Amino acid sequence: MNSPFFSVIIPTCNRNDLLALCLERLTPGPGSQTIKSEEYEVVVTDDGKEGSNACDFIIRHHPGVKWTKGPQKGPAGNRNNGAASARGEWLVFFDDDCVPDHNVLEEYWKAIDSNNDIKVFEGRVYVDRLKQSMAETAPVNETGGFLWTCNCAIKKDLFIELNGFDEEYYTAMEDVDFRVRLEKAGIEYRFVKSASVLHPWRTTKSGKDGWKTNNGYMQSMFLFLKKHPDQKLKYNKKYYLKSLLRYIIYEFIVGGVKYKGKGIVHAFHHIVYHLKMIISV
Repeated sequence: MNSPFFSVIIPTCNRNDLLALCLERLTPGPGSQTIKSEEYEVVVTDDGKEGSNACDFIIRHHPGVKWTKGPQKGPAGNRNNGAASARGEWLVFFDDDCVPDHNVLEEYWKAIDSNNDIKVFEGRVYVDRLKQSMAETAPVNETGGFLWTCNCAIKKDLFIELNGFDEEYYTAMEDVDFRVRLEKAGIEYRFVKSASVLHPWRTTKSGKDGWKTNNGYMQSMFLFLKKHPDQKLKYNKKYYLKSLLRYIIYEFIVGGVKYKGKGIVHAFHHIVYHLKMIISV
């Protein structure tokens, strides 16, 4: 069997309802992608627990999609697991809660064809409506410079050369770490605005889960600064103080009025997170 040009890798964990919307835009067939089905494969790498994972769902509804059991090591390990079983020349990473545009793979193809010396591309991430609560979040990327793993394309040989994503990042920051490693190695990446995915607004967790999530992000940032001490010039007390002041003014005060207090618990968590970072960095 000939190898496809793209391997689309989608990490998932107990979110079949969101995964279904993503796969509708990727499973070969009418209303899917604008390139030929033989030019790409779709790999779902699944960290879901036994009995609640996506295997049966994919077999029933998307038999052309390859399912592989995840390593239960967090998002970085899950993405690396998908890449390990990929047959394509290029790896395209989407998140399971994104809805890819019909032409996203074609637009990446055009960018690759026009830039033979570039081995990494990032695509646009947009939202479909205005924000309605302080607890809603989405990784909007309209200008590039982030290289977030919810929409990017990396040539497989380079991904292997760089040892993929660092699996020490159990919660987050593995894509930021990857971008910094690229920049330090002098490897250029390009933004392809026409290669777009919709990332709907998601409501962040509150209560104990909210504190747990914030603590996970803090630990990821501490690991990042340990591995890249030069980044302390950017992510320092002054950075977090400015970020906190902006958040209090534009999100907590203005947003609190605009959204009539909806999501106030999330806003409180976010303020405490910034205060902890100001003390700790």
